[in-house]
Amino acid sequence: METKTSSFSILMFPWLAHGHIFPYLELSKTILQRKNFHIYFCSTAINFSSIQAFIDTNFLNNSIELVQLHLESSHDHQLPPHYHTTKNLPSSLTFTLLKAFQTSNSSFSDIIATLRPDLVIYDVFQPWAAKIASSQGIPAVHFSIFGAMPLSFVHHRYTFGKSDFPFPGIQFEDYELKSLDLVLEFLYANIHDVDQDFLFGNFKHSCHDIILLKTSIGVEGKYIDYLSSLCHKKLVPVGPLVSYNDKNDDGDNSDIIQWLDKKKQSSTIFISFGSECFLSKIEIEEIAKGLELCNINFIWIIRFPIGVTINLEEALPEGFLDRVAERGMVVTGWAPQAKILGHANTGGFVSHCGWSSIMKSMYFGVPVIAMPMKVDQPINARMLSEAGSCVEVKRNENEVFKGEEIAKAISKVVVEESGEGLRRRARELSETMKMENEDVSDRVAEELWQLCLMNKL
Repeated sequence: METKTSSFSILMFPWLAHGHIFPYLELSKTILQRKNFHIYFCSTAINFSSIQAFIDTNFLNNSIELVQLHLESSHDHQLPPHYHTTKNLPSSLTFTLLKAFQTSNSSFSDIIATLRPDLVIYDVFQPWAAKIASSQGIPAVHFSIFGAMPLSFVHHRYTFGKSDFPFPGIQFEDYELKSLDLVLEFLYANIHDVDQDFLFGNFKHSCHDIILLKTSIGVEGKYIDYLSSLCHKKLVPVGPLVSYNDKNDDGDNSDIIQWLDKKKQSSTIFISFGSECFLSKIEIEEIAKGLELCNINFIWIIRFPIGVTINLEEALPEGFLDRVAERGMVVTGWAPQAKILGHANTGGFVSHCGWSSIMKSMYFGVPVIAMPMKVDQPINARMLSEAGSCVEVKRNENEVFKGEEIAKAISKVVVEESGEGLRRRARELSETMKMENEDVSDRVAEELWQLCLMNKL
């Protein structure tokens, strides 16, 4: 029976992307609020400043302890330490980092042997983590930062080949599917100690038939049920793991919020493509064209990879910043995304539809203007469109998103009468998600506590 003095330790082991690290941090915070756990958080040193900022901001210094992961150097992947993260990493080096990450298995084995945690919670690109933990008598649980819908789509394709997915509204275009298959083929070939069921090998190795998913039952119930029937595992939703408190090492940017405060309700769109998607000059120009055509307020976050020195004025069409000075704000680097999306004056979110961005849009009740780029993003957009809170920008294979189509989609969400229905549906999804959030968090903490307790018996 739990007492004030009883405690279990959990080793959190996410992939080296901020889009993975921060859900693992939010999950840590969630369970620490409910149970007397101690968290070891394992990552590379370059990520420590961002992680420590989260720990400090949430007053978790006594509960979360950083553990450094070491990547081995070789002639195949000689990445300097400042590239041991996906944050601002040039896109051309993402797969190189993934290969280098596979060399950390020996470092991870040493960490397990030294710390002897009661439980390991591990991410998608390291199925070997569960095997290493198990070999030392420590249970491991897979936590997927992807939702049940994209996972069930890929699992269906793995299980049944090209047979129709049972949810007709969720489909890839042929060229999108080819791109996904190429990514999966690379992963099959380059992830250490893996076979053709690499995604579901994680499911197979997760202990006590439990998988944690970053999702909500009210939003993804039918996909959770279908995925569970495919993998024969108990799927435990952990909620959206969204927080207003999203300050990181770059500091807060109150100027953005002060600017947004002066706009009318639902009059402004937020444009962001995550921390790993870098727009080409052509893509930037087309988005700028769309913003000029639709003539509404906007906050646009533009990021450039490490080592790229480019002037913002050079990346944008000539004179663009002057022409939109009264109604637009263009920011390079970080912005308080949760605060912007949670603001009453934000009426739409132009997004690449990464899963974390989808979760945030639903949690804050903001309809999405979808510009999906790769992997699971197209079907994430289609799921949200089917749910009634998204308009996808049209494009064809080998085409960039055109300014005219971007303007049309933005207008449907913010200007035209259709926008009210989209906002109403977005608010309904938000209410559904928030209503179940406390119960979900309690259930997850209890599940993990019981796993640790069972391992001690």
